[in-house]
Amino acid sequence: MSQLQIAPVLETERLVLRPHVAGDFDKLAEIFATDRSHFIGGPLDRKSVWRGFAGDVGQWVLLGFGAWAIEVRESGAYVGQIALNFPEHFPERELGWTVWQEFEGRGYAMEAALRAREFAYRDLGWPTAVSYIAPENVRSIKLAERMGASVDPDAASPDGDVSLVYRHPANI
Repeated sequence: MSQLQIAPVLETERLVLRPHVAGDFDKLAEIFATDRSHFIGGPLDRKSVWRGFAGDVGQWVLLGFGAWAIEVRESGAYVGQIALNFPEHFPERELGWTVWQEFEGRGYAMEAALRAREFAYRDLGWPTAVSYIAPENVRSIKLAERMGASVDPDAASPDGDVSLVYRHPANI
């Protein structure tokens, strides 16, 4: 399989999943500086956020998949991130998402996650994907369940953390 060097642009009815640009970093750093980021590994200082951001972008070169910025087609608003992840400490390939608080409740995470999952299965040939979700992250749990994912009690979490492992259906 040939590896992608940069994220391809994917589109949905309302969204564009695009490669990250350097200008996306400040918003990510802002989000990770808040307590709200504890569901996605934060709070973190700018230096740590930069390393994670560079890793998300760099996975495209190393693995042929990684993270996209989520942008609203009509307005161009940068509303979050969707990612296909497989850093070395993850037991399995993961579909992860985050939408900035001011854009929650509009269906953007669902729309982006469905499109990214379709890309993982159809274009990359992934046989399965999981989402690692903190047990108290009710919004993400509900989203995973709406997508047809269910808890896999036998699946391992990264670094033995307490995440619930939601396995996504492969018959999309």
